[in-house]
Amino acid sequence: MIRLFVGLDLPETLRDTLSMLERGIPGARWVESGNYHVTLRFVGEAPEDRAEDIDAALGAVRAPPFALSLAGVGHFGKLRKARSVWAGVEANAALARLRASVESAVVRAGFPAEARKFRPHVTLARIGGETGGETGHHVANFLSEHGDFRAPPFEVGDFVLYESRLTRHGAMYRPLRRYALG
Repeated sequence: MIRLFVGLDLPETLRDTLSMLERGIPGARWVESGNYHVTLRFVGEAPEDRAEDIDAALGAVRAPPFALSLAGVGHFGKLRKARSVWAGVEANAALARLRASVESAVVRAGFPAEARKFRPHVTLARIGGETGGETGHHVANFLSEHGDFRAPPFEVGDFVLYESRLTRHGAMYRPLRRYALG
């Protein structure tokens, strides 16, 4: 079995900018800057031969390159029980079309449709366990301090099929294949 997802890689300068936000939430597990990405579709566990089906379907996706901007920060889960904090992705029609094409490709490869609404973001940190009280306060401060976060737009010229390996030190992502846009 292989654990897969499809995402957008980020330029090094943007990774550096995002890594400067890594502070202010004690106990948070900050994502290594090399693992920053925007997930287009989480596939999950798949037999290795099915990865070839996904690869073939993704290879048929056609979309033009486009500019994408990150802005703002947020969290998943209730504030007192936040599971993660993230940098937001500004609404973008080209991104929505690419995501829909990737979703269709994964479904054509024989995987069920994604049930969750697409909420593009870059995960900055994961927060485990009960986060009420002090940690909830720290998350609120983080959101307040970085709420006006904005990064210059960057050009999206491809998307990537990644393997995700879970280790005791966190997830390790390995690009399996890049698919050029245009």
